[in-house]
Amino acid sequence: MNGMVEKLSTLGPEMCLLIGGCICLVTGLDRLGAVRRATVWVAALSLVCAGFLTVDFEAHDHGVFRVGGMAPYIKLIVCGVGLILLMIAAGVPMQLRQTVQAENAKDFEPGDILRGEFFAFFLFSLTGVMLCASADDLVWLFLALELTSLPTYVMVATAREKTMAQESAVKYFFLGAMSAAVFLYGFALIYGATGFTSFDMIRQTAAMQIETHGAITPMLLIGMVLAVIGVCFKIAAVPMHFYAADVYEGASTPVTAFLAFTPKVAGFVALILLLGLVAWFPVDGEFVQLPPVLVALLWIIAVLTMSVGNVLGLLQKSVKRTLAYSSIAHSGYILMGVLVGPGLVGTHGAVGDGIAAVLFYLPAYGLATIASFAVIGCMRRNGEEADSFDDLSGLARRHPWLAWIMMLSVFSLLGIPPFVGFLGKVYLFGSAIQAQYIWLVVIAVVNSAVSAGYYLHILAACFFGDPDKDVQRYPAPGRRLGAGIAAFGCIALGFLGGWIVNATHDANIPGVDKSAAPITLDDSDDQVSATKP
Repeated sequence: MNGMVEKLSTLGPEMCLLIGGCICLVTGLDRLGAVRRATVWVAALSLVCAGFLTVDFEAHDHGVFRVGGMAPYIKLIVCGVGLILLMIAAGVPMQLRQTVQAENAKDFEPGDILRGEFFAFFLFSLTGVMLCASADDLVWLFLALELTSLPTYVMVATAREKTMAQESAVKYFFLGAMSAAVFLYGFALIYGATGFTSFDMIRQTAAMQIETHGAITPMLLIGMVLAVIGVCFKIAAVPMHFYAADVYEGASTPVTAFLAFTPKVAGFVALILLLGLVAWFPVDGEFVQLPPVLVALLWIIAVLTMSVGNVLGLLQKSVKRTLAYSSIAHSGYILMGVLVGPGLVGTHGAVGDGIAAVLFYLPAYGLATIASFAVIGCMRRNGEEADSFDDLSGLARRHPWLAWIMMLSVFSLLGIPPFVGFLGKVYLFGSAIQAQYIWLVVIAVVNSAVSAGYYLHILAACFFGDPDKDVQRYPAPGRRLGAGIAAFGCIALGFLGGWIVNATHDANIPGVDKSAAPITLDDSDDQVSATKP
C-alpha cells in the first residue's frame, strides 16, 4: 500500500493532464461560446501546471536545476514541446465545417462540435508519453503506449474533412493494432520466461540467468525481439514504417506535427526501458551488454530505417510525405544511440553516452520537424491545406518570415552547424564511434548526405520558385508563433546542447548503474570487458 501511495505521489503531472483533458471535454460542450473558446486555454494551463509539478526546485547545484532522472526530463520535454504543438493545433477544430455550422446555429447542439474532444485527446496522448517514462512494469508500459496511440487514431480521422483522412486513420488503426499484438506477445513471453511483470524483478531474474548460464534464456530473448519489433511501429522504423507516409499526408498538418513527435518519444522511451531489462547492469563485476541477437537486430533496423527513409524521401512530390520519410530516417539515426547504450564503453562525460544522445536528439528533432510542418500548415491553396512543392514555391517573396523559419528547421534536420540538429548528430555519431560501430557511422553519414537532396529541394522551392497566386497564407497567428518558437529553439538548443547532454548523462535511468567503472575495450581481441574498481 505504501508503495502504491509513493508511486502515485510521482504522477502529479500525469494527473494534471488527465484532469485537464476531462475539463476540456466539459468546456468544449458548454452552451456559452466564451466557455467553449476557453477550452484551448484550459489545455495550455494544464500543460503549464504539469511542467511546474515536474520541476524539482530542491534538486539544484549552485543555483542550476538538474535532471533527477529520465522520467522528469521526458515530462518536461513533453510539456514544453506540447505547448508549441498546442499553439499550432489551436485552430484545428474551427477549420471543420461541422464545428463552424454548430457554432453559428441558432439552436446549439453540443454533439455537433468537436472542440472539446480534440483537445482532450491531445492531452490524453501526451499523458501516455509521460506514463511511459514513469513505467516500472510491463502492464503499465503497455497501457501507457496504448494511451499514447489511441487518441491519435481519432485525431487523424476527425481533424480533416477529407476521405483521405478517414482512410489514413483506418490504416493507422489496423497497423497499430497489429503492432500492439506483436509487442504484447513479446511481453507475454518475457513474463513467461521470468515469472514477473515488474521491471526490477525481470532485471534480477535476467541477471540470475546470465550469472548461471552465461546468457538469458531463449524465451526471454524471443520476447525481447518481438517487443522491439512491435515498438518499431511507434517510432516509424523498418519493418513497421509503412503507415507513416500515408498517415502523415492524410492527416491535418498540425496533427501530422503531433504524430511526428509524440508517439516517437514514447517509443524510444519504451525501447530504452525494455533493453535495460536484459543489459546495462553489472553481474559479477562485469557490465552486461546487449545480447548479440539484439545487437544485430538493432543494427539492421537502424541501417534499413535510415536508408529506406532517405532514398524514398528523394522520390516524393508531396512535402508532407517527404517529411514523413525524413521522420523515418531520423528514427534510424536515433536507434544508433539506443544500440550504443548508456555510456558504458569507455565514456568520459556525456560524449559516448548513447542514451544521453538519444534524450537530447528527441527534442532537437521534434522542434525542427514541428517548425517545418507549422510552416506548411500556414499555407492554403484554394482553401485546401498546402502539400506539394509547388505550394511552397516562391514563399520567400510572399512571406519571408515563413521561408526563413523553414530554412532554419531544414538546416537543423540536415545537421548544419550551429543548429541543434548538428550537435545532436555529433553526439549520436560520436557515441557510435566510441562503441566501435564504425561501419554504422559511415552508413549514417552517407545517408545524412543523401538527405540533402530532398531537404534542399524544399528550400529551392521556397527561395527560388515562382509564387502562385492560388496559394495564400492561412490567418493563424498562433501557428506562426509556434513555428517561430520552434525555429528559435533549433538555434538556442544548439548553444545549450552541452549542458543538456551532460544533464541527461547524469540522469538516473532505471536499472543502469553508472557509479561503477566504465567498460574499456580490450585491443587484443576487440571484445568488451569491464571490472569494478
